[in-house]
Order: sequence, then C-alpha cells, then structure tokens
Amino acid sequence: MDKKLVYFLCTGNSCRSQIADGFLKALGSDKYEVKSAGLEAHGLNPRAVQVMNEAGVDISGNTSDVIDPEILKQSDYIITLCGHANDNCPVVRNDKAERWHWGFDDPAKATGTEDEIMAKFREVRESIKNRIEQFVKEGR
Repeated sequence: MDKKLVYFLCTGNSCRSQIADGFLKALGSDKYEVKSAGLEAHGLNPRAVQVMNEAGVDISGNTSDVIDPEILKQSDYIITLCGHANDNCPVVRNDKAERWHWGFDDPAKATGTEDEIMAKFREVRESIKNRIEQFVKEGR
C-alpha cells in the first residue's frame, strides 16, 4: 500500500508542527509518510522536545526546516497548524492535495512561571494528539 504524504506546516517549524509530526509518525507511520516545515526555520523548541518525551515520543532528532516546494507538490495532505502559516503558505499547483487548517495556540508565546508555560505546552500537545488520533482513526 502506498503511504499518503502528510506535510505539517507552521510559522517556525519549532513547536506545533513538530508535535504533530512526532505524533503522526508514532501513531500512523504504517499509513503515512510524515514531514513538517515552516515559513521560516526557528529551530526545535526544547520545551516541545520535553513534553513529547513525557508522552513517550522522541522528536529530539527532528530538524526545523523551511517549506520545500517539491514536497508541497507531492503531498496528499497539507495541514497548517497556525493562522500565519495558513494565510502565508505558498500557493501550490497540486490538485491532489487536501488542504486543512488545524489551528492551535502557540505554546512558545505562553508567559508566566516555568510551570505555567509547561502547562500550556502540555495542553497544546494533548490537543494536537487528539486531532492526530482522530485523523488516523478516520483513515483518510
């Protein structure tokens, strides 16, 4: 069976798209080839790595990448995870791709104590995990 290519896009490819990438690889790697990128590459957020480790998913080896037009053209699903990426994603001549927008708060913008910031990261992680589980269950 051919794997469907899912491309997660965000502004900086540091948090939300990395979390989605990690969960889909963990939960659906038998059905999907998974890639993620950003409008810019901000580097992998260490708190995203930490909260994913807590969930049993290691994304520490992931890289923060800029959107690749060739991967966009080959994608079956292009999924934006923040409004900025949704609004600014390059227009692609790809008639086969389904484009979806799953908006999640940016945990990197959380303020407060370290515990409060980490709580926001965990909340966003769980929201993304639930959406990925639904996506895999629907078996698109």
